[in-house]
Amino acid sequence: MSANGSPSGKQPTETYESAFLKACRREPVPHTPVWFMRQAGRSLPEYRKVREGIPMLESCMRPDLVTEITLQPVRRHGVDAAIFFSDIVVPLKAIGVDLDIKPGVGPVVERPIRTRADLAQLRDLTPDDVSYVTEAIGLLTRELGATPLIGFAGAPFTLASYLVEGGPSRNHEHTKALMYGDPQLWADLLDRLAGITAAFLKVQIEAGVSAVQLFDSWVGALAPADYRRSVLPASAKVFRAVEEYGVPRIHFGVGTGELLGLLGEAGADVVGVDWRIPLDEAARRVGPGKALQGNLDPAVLFAPTGAVEARTREVLEAAAGLEGHVFNLGHGVLPATDPDALTRLVEHVHTATAR
Repeated sequence: MSANGSPSGKQPTETYESAFLKACRREPVPHTPVWFMRQAGRSLPEYRKVREGIPMLESCMRPDLVTEITLQPVRRHGVDAAIFFSDIVVPLKAIGVDLDIKPGVGPVVERPIRTRADLAQLRDLTPDDVSYVTEAIGLLTRELGATPLIGFAGAPFTLASYLVEGGPSRNHEHTKALMYGDPQLWADLLDRLAGITAAFLKVQIEAGVSAVQLFDSWVGALAPADYRRSVLPASAKVFRAVEEYGVPRIHFGVGTGELLGLLGEAGADVVGVDWRIPLDEAARRVGPGKALQGNLDPAVLFAPTGAVEARTREVLEAAAGLEGHVFNLGHGVLPATDPDALTRLVEHVHTATAR
């Protein structure tokens, strides 16, 4: 499917006229499409039940479980797109990096990358490394029908931050020390991660996803000059690698208000916006030719329904003049969120924006 043309390749043609893909292509839509980052996850009791006793990485490698978890929010909330259930470290685990996702902590890497010799941990990713991904996407596209499936991967900077720090970090001191202290090693690390990330996205696209999102969760820790010099080339390499497929490419990071123009420049068709900046101002910073995605504060969902609807109206009003808008939260669904609040939010956006 071409992002601005007609269906092609292996993409399911029934999804092409969906509100979600129309918005990504900046075409008129019957209503503003809605999906949520982390819509499949701990906020759903059915998710907690099916995941009970199963480690996170194992659950990402079982096609039957991936299929069920991915479908749960589509059934419950009536969202306009599903997002493939996985984790950004899955491709790293698949190529043999010794890591695990520890409950309450996040990804923990046994041998952090600090020297050139450590790069040997990062071999190329092949489709056979993630055959379970191909199988799960095949199952999902048959079940989803006209509902698009979004594939995703972690961006090179965010993957590098986990690999260099050895786990989640508040200040990214080891990451920045490497970036500033050994720029060539840093560039080589990000280039290698860009290749792995691109290969992982290609597997998903060739299996049948209708769009892809690159999560650069931690890149908001950087100043614009550092992003342009030390990160943008690797992210741009990822987007160029999948451009030929024509699927919409979404770019998202947290705390990236000062980086929005650069995120778009890296090659995305849709730029995700967190809740810290209004969408109309985000559009000014991104510039023309891009759709935007976002951007209700996830914490708003803990307020009474009237307050949620009032804040949602503010988001929709700020988005009124956009070339294309996909409604989402400004980050992932928080674990303690009431699922019914998400269902009501989908209904409200659909009703308020019906054309």
